[in-house]
Amino acid sequence: MGTQFLQIANYIGEYVLLIASVVWVTLKRPPQWSLIRDQMFEVGVLSLPVVAITGFSTGTVLAAQSFFQLSDKGLASATGLMVTKAMMVELGPVLTAFMVTGRVGAAMCAELGTMRVTEQIDAIRSMAVDPLRYLIAPRFIAGILMLPLLTVFSCIMGIIGGYVIAVDYYGMAPNTFLDPLPIHITFFDFFSGLVKAFVFGFIIITISCFRGLSTRGGAAGVGRATTNSVVICYSVILIGNFFLTIGLNSSYEYINDFLNRWI
Repeated sequence: MGTQFLQIANYIGEYVLLIASVVWVTLKRPPQWSLIRDQMFEVGVLSLPVVAITGFSTGTVLAAQSFFQLSDKGLASATGLMVTKAMMVELGPVLTAFMVTGRVGAAMCAELGTMRVTEQIDAIRSMAVDPLRYLIAPRFIAGILMLPLLTVFSCIMGIIGGYVIAVDYYGMAPNTFLDPLPIHITFFDFFSGLVKAFVFGFIIITISCFRGLSTRGGAAGVGRATTNSVVICYSVILIGNFFLTIGLNSSYEYINDFLNRWI
């Protein structure tokens, strides 16, 4: 038991040290724009199809369930509001993070893990190139920039999916679906989704890169590290989402006043 605790503490310490080193390297001398651009394309543009499918299908299911559950209670007009709120505040950031973890995070971990076990990272260091600046910092910057944008795209697709089901399938009037949105959707809802997406992007990139860099044991080790990184990312995202929700809701008045003052 004591040995496991020390191993966990050692892993957490190394993880925090990696984060501090990457942030310092990024702020001290950012990596080349070409490296950041390539990673932004990999993380953002290539993730658009799976994010679009996820957002659209989630919106359709939300609309179908909301309309079915609320129609006999005379509250079917709230379908559009429920779909939009759920996508912006909770499901959009979380499901987008899950999809990016499976598509991007796993690939990053496997790539870095393979480079570690084949000693390519040591070769990069021997050529006087900082592996953190060359390999990690571009992924870090791309991840925290693209996750919020992908989340916004997922939310838009979810709202479109909910609109299609509610209006074209159930016959709801378009105005009934859309009119409540400007009244009840606030800057705080949008801000909450972006904050969660930013944090989730940070979590995905740092954990995936850390597990990749700490890979041991050849090809089998790469597989284990990739699987562990995905499971850990999913778990941390779910736990972090809970604490972010509690924290943001507790700070609603302060955040809302700030947003209303400056926006």
